[in-house]
Amino acid sequence: MPYFVFGLVTLLLWVYCLVDVITRNESDIRHLPKMVWLLIVLLLPTVGSLVWLFVGRGAGVRRSGTTGGFGEYERPGRHVAQNPDDDEAFLRQCRERAEEQRRIARRRREESGEP
Repeated sequence: MPYFVFGLVTLLLWVYCLVDVITRNESDIRHLPKMVWLLIVLLLPTVGSLVWLFVGRGAGVRRSGTTGGFGEYERPGRHVAQNPDDDEAFLRQCRERAEEQRRIARRRREESGEP
């Protein structure tokens, strides 16, 4: 009976650690890349799981979402928007797209017989 309980606890620990490694953001993982931790936990179920819990996981509270706990606009490394007036190619593309949409709308109105 004690072997069964130990085996069940080991299996639950292993599954928990696998799911934890897979769902954790790369920024929340310490020392090794995510794929290496996944291999360690997969190939060494008991020892790998314990090493993951004590060494690999980030020290902070687990963050939810894809931005690592930061708001969309506070995320480190986020591309800062530039002034669109300084980007002539962007403005030209916007004008061309707007003109194309106007042409399509005019053609549809003419086809449907609307004034």
